[in-house]
Amino acid sequence: MGNLGANARLKLGLWLLLMPLGLWLLLLIILPHFELLIFSITDPEDGAFTFEFYFEFFTEPLYWRTFLRTAVMSILATILTLIIAFPVAFYIAKMLKGRSKGIVFAMCLIPFWVSELVRTFGWMILLRESGVISNFLQWSGLAAGPVELLYTDATIMLGLVYSSMLFMVVPLVSTLDSLDDSYIEAGYDLGGTNWNVIREIVIPHAIPGIVSGCIIVFMLSLGNYLTPVLLGGKDSLWFTEQIYTQFITRFNWEQGSAFGLLLLVLSSLIVWLGLKASGQSFTKTMG
Repeated sequence: MGNLGANARLKLGLWLLLMPLGLWLLLLIILPHFELLIFSITDPEDGAFTFEFYFEFFTEPLYWRTFLRTAVMSILATILTLIIAFPVAFYIAKMLKGRSKGIVFAMCLIPFWVSELVRTFGWMILLRESGVISNFLQWSGLAAGPVELLYTDATIMLGLVYSSMLFMVVPLVSTLDSLDDSYIEAGYDLGGTNWNVIREIVIPHAIPGIVSGCIIVFMLSLGNYLTPVLLGGKDSLWFTEQIYTQFITRFNWEQGSAFGLLLLVLSSLIVWLGLKASGQSFTKTMG
């Protein structure tokens, strides 16, 4: 009887611990997405079932071209973030020891204590015609007049990489921390060059961190709204802006719901294809 009572209390405690998570998933994720699904397949005039709002995405070139542009730029931003973040993560994980490791890692975290909106406005101040960079180019004689660096694809890419850098560094540092230094030393002892050691030892060990970081950065970039709109201007042509336009500007909740669900499905498909191409599984990389 004592064991039965202990098991019952253990199960009750487990359910109580899981209840906040379950309520959060139900109220903030499952039910809202279910409501979006209902909106997207319901004709607002007669309440009939319809796929018209999904067909609109594929029949209107502006919409699917905007999504393709968004997806391609998000993939490129993910690749650039990985290229920049990997040496930083390796330096933190394997080159630094003791307090210095914590200090440098904290320096990577501090900029993200400020909201994304403030950080994006910071880049706008730096890159505008009257900004610091433009004034420096004029003062140094590299430019004859004010230089407008905003509202280009390069500026959007800069903002995307900057805003998602931490989400690539953290999983890479966690993965590389678990790499035994003796493997790297053995690689050099066997005559391996820096490139050989990185390619044959470091990168294979870091694959789970690379994949998980790429998934997070890609999803964040694809679903980003502030950075493309503020740094890219009205002609940024980002898919989340199309969703915002349908909901807020046109009050077309049915079309906006369809676009939102299509963004979720198509982005999940891209992630699944990426996992298949890399030979990884979602549970392994996120575990």
